[in-house]
Amino acid sequence: MTAYEIGVAGLILLSAFLSMAAGIGILRFPDVPTRLHAGTKPQVLGLAVVLLAVVLRVPTWGVVSTVVLIMTFQLLTQPMTAHMLGRAAYRSDHVRRDLLIEDDLGRDIDEHEHEHEAGPADGR
Repeated sequence: MTAYEIGVAGLILLSAFLSMAAGIGILRFPDVPTRLHAGTKPQVLGLAVVLLAVVLRVPTWGVVSTVVLIMTFQLLTQPMTAHMLGRAAYRSDHVRRDLLIEDDLGRDIDEHEHEHEAGPADGR
């Protein structure tokens, strides 16, 4: 085994560790926001590391273009997924509001409900 192959194997092991940390965080953390953080950050970094290992092992244009597409779609969809899951958890009262430092979403929801109750501003 060459040093190059050992480096690629090390990247794959790092990726496995990050993915395992994401799974453990999802199971062990106490509330939804910390679980979302644990599920997104290490998972995306773990995917990036394993994709880097793939590119280093098979450095062809086909592999590189596929890896770029995979990473692009992951970076576009993962934050939106976490955002929507967080909003759904908040609206279904699965978020401990006493742990929030600032509750921007609650303030926005209250403002929207008051505007909706008051009716249209132009009197129609």
